[in-house]
Amino acid sequence: MTTENPKYRPFPAVKMEKRSWPDRFVDHAPIWCSVDLRDGNQALAVPMNVEEKLEYFALLVKLGFKEIEIGFPSASQIEFDFTRRLIEENRIPDDVWVQVLVQSKEELIQRTFESLKGAPRAIVHLYNSTSVAQRRIVFGLDKKGIVDIAVRGTRQIKDRVSSVPGTKIRFEYSPESFTGTEIDFSLEICEAVGAAWGYTEEEPIIFNLPATVELSTPNHYADQIEWFITRQKYPKRAIISLHTHNDRGTGVAATELGLLAGATRVEGTLFGNGERTGNVDIVTLALNLKTQGVDPKLDFSDLPAVRDLYERCTKLEVPPRQPYGGDLVFTAFSGSHQDAINKGLKDRQAHPDWPWEVPYLSIDPRDIGRNYRAIIRINSQSGKGGVAYVMEQEFGYVLPKAMHRDFGKIVNRVADERGEELPPEDILALFKQEYLDREQPLSFQGVSKMAPTEKGVGCIVRVKRGSEVHQVRGSGNGPVAAFVHGLNQSKIVEPFEVISYSEHSLGHGAEAKAVAYFEIKGAAENSVFGAGTDTNIEIASLKAVLSALNRRLASGR
Repeated sequence: MTTENPKYRPFPAVKMEKRSWPDRFVDHAPIWCSVDLRDGNQALAVPMNVEEKLEYFALLVKLGFKEIEIGFPSASQIEFDFTRRLIEENRIPDDVWVQVLVQSKEELIQRTFESLKGAPRAIVHLYNSTSVAQRRIVFGLDKKGIVDIAVRGTRQIKDRVSSVPGTKIRFEYSPESFTGTEIDFSLEICEAVGAAWGYTEEEPIIFNLPATVELSTPNHYADQIEWFITRQKYPKRAIISLHTHNDRGTGVAATELGLLAGATRVEGTLFGNGERTGNVDIVTLALNLKTQGVDPKLDFSDLPAVRDLYERCTKLEVPPRQPYGGDLVFTAFSGSHQDAINKGLKDRQAHPDWPWEVPYLSIDPRDIGRNYRAIIRINSQSGKGGVAYVMEQEFGYVLPKAMHRDFGKIVNRVADERGEELPPEDILALFKQEYLDREQPLSFQGVSKMAPTEKGVGCIVRVKRGSEVHQVRGSGNGPVAAFVHGLNQSKIVEPFEVISYSEHSLGHGAEAKAVAYFEIKGAAENSVFGAGTDTNIEIASLKAVLSALNRRLASGR
C-alpha cells in the first residue's frame, strides 16, 4: 500500500487468514473496571482531592462496579493517603476489588504494597511500554531489555504478596502501547510475565491490551485481540482486558469489536474522561448493551445524578451531544422528528409490553432518568440546559456551565409564580435584573489608573458604596487580579476568592459589547455568580466582580 503523504504511514494490519469476530454477538456484559480515579484523575487540570475521590468511589460502588482502579499509590502522598482512607475506614465492600497501578521499579512496588496493608482484596496492575517507538525513542532498549523490565517487576510483586497477609492479591499486566507493538512480541512478553507470575486456570492473570494511543480503525484492534487470544499457549490462564483511548474518535467501537473478538473485561471511565481525547466511555458502552437487550450490570437509572457528581468532582462538562448524558440528546428541534417521536410515544402507551420502537429514540429516556423534550420551552418544569439554550440562541449569552443551575433556579421560580411559560424576552429581562443591573450597594464609578508594574498590573478603581466613593488600590498579574486584590485589601467587602471566570463578545464590530462572568466564594459559604457587560472587556470584568459581590451581599453572606 502506498500513500501520497510520506510523513504518515498506514497502519500495518495483522495478517488473519480467518477471523471469527465479525460473525459474533455480545450477549452478556463484560467485567467492568473503572479507571476514573487513576487514568481519569491524572488527566484533570485540577485533580480531585481525597474527599472528592472518596465521594466518587462511593458513586462507582453504587453504580455496580466490582473492580475499581483507585490510583497510583506510589506516585504521590495524596494517592497513598486515599488508598489508606479506603482501607482504614472500611469503605471497600466485600465484593469489590480495588486496583492499584505501579511501574516496574522496586521502590515503587514496595511503596504500593505498604499502601495495601489491611485491604481485603486488591489487583496489582503492572505496566511497561512495549511499542517500537517507545523502545527506540524513550528507553533505548531492544526487545529483551523490555521483557526483562516486565519479568523483573512481576517477580518483585510476587515476592511481596506475603507482606500483606490476609489480602487476596490478583495480578494484572499491561504491555502499554499494545497497539503500537508487534503483535507477536506482545504475546511473547505477556507469556513471559505469566510464567514468572505462575498463572493457572484457578488463578488467572489479567492481560490488559490497551489502545493507549488509537492508531487505526476498530477492525484492526479487533484483529489484534483475536490474534492474541487464539495464539496463547495457555488461554484458560488469562483474562483478556481492553483499555481503549479515543484518539481517532472510535474508542467505543474499538471496544465493542474487541469484545466480539473474545475479550471479557473492559477498563474505562464515566463519560470518557482521560488523557488527550479521553478513555472509552463506559456509560455509552453499557447503555449500548442495554439497547440490545443485554443487562449491562451497571445501574444508570439516574444518569443526571451521575452526571452532576461527575461534573462537580472533575470540573469537566458533559458535552450537549454526548450519547445518553448530553443535555440535547433527547431533544428534537425538527418538526418532522417531533411528530414521529410523539406518535411513537403514543403507540408505546397503547402497547406498553411490546419491544421499544420509537422513531429517533434508541432507548427510553425514562430508563436512565431522562425525559424527551420536543422543543426548548421555558416554564417552571424547564431544565437549566433549556434556559441556557435560550440565552445563547436568542441573545448570544453563553453562560458558563456552572452558572446554568444558578440562573435556571431563578427562571423556574418566576415561571412557577406566574404559572405560565416565559417568553425569551422575559428571560433576558430576568438575567439583566439579577446580574447586569446589580448596582447596589456597590457600583462601578470608573478607573483612575490601570498601568503595568514590575510584577504585573497596578490599579486604582473607583467604587461607590452608599454615598461614599472608595479608591480601590491593588496589584496583580492582570487588571482583574489587581482589582480583586484591592477589594480584598479594603474594608468595603469581606474577603473572597475567584472560583471561575469566562468572557466572550456580544455581536461584532468595534462597538460590540463584551460580557464577563465571575464565580466568587468567601470562607465557609457557597459560591455566587455575577455578570457584567461593556464595550471594554476589562471594564465588563470589573463590573461582573461587583455584580457577584452585590448578589452575595443581597443574600446576607
